[in-house]
Amino acid sequence: MMPTCTTVHVDFKVSLLATGWQTALDRAPTINSAHAPVELAIPEVASIHLAPCRVDTSSFSFSDTVSTRAIVLPDSMRPEIPRTGDWRLTSRQRPSGTVTRVRPPRDVIKLKDRLFYTLQPPLESIFTSGSLTFPCEPFPFQLEGVAFLYPRQAAMLADEMGLGKTMQAITTIRLLIYSGEIQSVLLICPKPLVTNWQHEFSQWAPELPITTIEGKGPRRQWLWKMPGQPVKIANYELLVRDEQLIREASVSFDLVVLDEAQRIKNRTSATSRSVRSVRRRRNWALTGTPIENSSEDLCSIFEFLCPGVLRSDLKPRRLRQATRDYLLRRTKDQVLDDLPPILCRDADLTLSSAQRDAYSLAEKEGVVRLAGMGGKITVQHVFELILRLKQICNFDPSTGCSRKYERLAADLEEVAASGAKAIVFSQWVKTLKKLKAKLNPYRPLEYHGQVPSARRDQIIEEFRRNPTRHVLLMSYGAGGVGLNLQFASYVFLFDRWWNPAVEDQAINRAHRIGADGPVTVTRFLTLGTIEERIDEVLRQKRELFQTVLADCAAPRNLGLSQQEIFSLFELSVPSNRLAA
Repeated sequence: MMPTCTTVHVDFKVSLLATGWQTALDRAPTINSAHAPVELAIPEVASIHLAPCRVDTSSFSFSDTVSTRAIVLPDSMRPEIPRTGDWRLTSRQRPSGTVTRVRPPRDVIKLKDRLFYTLQPPLESIFTSGSLTFPCEPFPFQLEGVAFLYPRQAAMLADEMGLGKTMQAITTIRLLIYSGEIQSVLLICPKPLVTNWQHEFSQWAPELPITTIEGKGPRRQWLWKMPGQPVKIANYELLVRDEQLIREASVSFDLVVLDEAQRIKNRTSATSRSVRSVRRRRNWALTGTPIENSSEDLCSIFEFLCPGVLRSDLKPRRLRQATRDYLLRRTKDQVLDDLPPILCRDADLTLSSAQRDAYSLAEKEGVVRLAGMGGKITVQHVFELILRLKQICNFDPSTGCSRKYERLAADLEEVAASGAKAIVFSQWVKTLKKLKAKLNPYRPLEYHGQVPSARRDQIIEEFRRNPTRHVLLMSYGAGGVGLNLQFASYVFLFDRWWNPAVEDQAINRAHRIGADGPVTVTRFLTLGTIEERIDEVLRQKRELFQTVLADCAAPRNLGLSQQEIFSLFELSVPSNRLAA
């Protein structure tokens, strides 16, 4: 039988006060807004069904009075940001008449909560009303990201690198603080990105005081306990060091945001444990690479976001279904029709005679040694041989000869002649230093783990502004995340990393919003070597990534397994290692 229903006619007014987007469910005060009757069909059973309704709201404004939960900031802390250009959303960006509304989670049950989200004005009204100033007009997909984050207690924004995850998170935090929904935020990021977040907050939320947790123990303890600070920023390494201190201080936050959340992809690591130990009400994760190696990476991040939602034994397609309401991912191809394309070219090279002789000898001796180890062999032993062979593919250890360098030098001559700039990536600082010595005519700059953090921003500015600096030599580890280098037109992957996600991060330093033209990516690959075998594994791992983060056909398990690592040299995994 169909349940009987009682029809209730309710007359709602939308109140758009600085306390947020608060409907007049609890109190009477209202301002100019649409006045619309809403018909609710309330079944006399446990579930509640809302009849379709539409509330047109003319504007979005903030009053001087905020709720007791909101943070009141003095006018002196609200610097004006000069407006540039026309802030209205253009027809090129968004079809006429379409708007962006808050996207509530599917598990919202309470009638009051559903009405709260239903009656929200479109986000576009924030940017047209002038109530809050912004440095530039967001893209429509960025507004959709804000609409996704705003109502969620647990959310992962997994947009591809370069689409503005930082801006979307800061804008949402700003609105939540103004609405009184939250009062305290902890932003956790890699240490090199602390200054980047400080800068982004100064651009997108200049009135919000930012506290960076740093310094010696007593100072950090004082900063952790400091009340009344809406946003605190800490790096992952410091959080691990201060785990006990935070616990003893009984510090808690309304929202904890993880930047580069793949840092907790190993759920048993100290970093993952420390992050999960922080007391909080809301959990957000920002990462362009929620899966770097296997689906276990995603499960570990969800242990922080929403424990119990995922299991490591779920198939990729089931993982996609389970995360659908918590995860939002967009790629450049999907949302930025006007973004210049990536032009990829694979530079397939053959080793020089000196490199070939050194490579063949090293591989032969290495395989014999591994085979002779019997049951004592480990994955680490195999990795050592792989690394040795990859280094020979870069430079011959005796003569310094390198087919990769010869090709790179020829390409850079054309780059410099055209006045363009190029980034060269390698996983080894030693390789970068060799390249710097050989590329001296191009005055290359270095950016890697051995460069002091205090100098890194200066190096980026020098590369950006000096027209005689055509080349930036970067390590994957130091330059893979958080940097905006859209003024570089060329990216060279001198050697290949272990997984495609890290390579994509490197490429997306240049290919992002603000790029003036196409980004040409050259991937060096020496034929008939371990690099060619690894390249095949990378293709398989890309397929796994796409399967979990998009609706595809039934997948195979394509993670890089222990057996696949050993099979690179046609070795068998010892039975005792298989059991482990």
